[in-house]
Amino acid sequence: MDKITIRSDRKDDYIFHYKGEEVTLGAGKIISIANGLNDVVLPTCAMKIINNLIVIKEDVKKH
Repeated sequence: MDKITIRSDRKDDYIFHYKGEEVTLGAGKIISIANGLNDVVLPTCAMKIINNLIVIKEDVKKH
């Protein structure tokens, strides 16, 4: 599987799981994962996917 990059556009940290371990992606940070999404669990959130880049956005607020 190809490398995947996850970027946070959030103002706060985003926590997801990789190979069963909790990983914190700091606000405004970028992380690359060599084996793609096979071992990644992303909690539901607003995101944008562009090729091999996942951009984690601020949660959508309902009025």
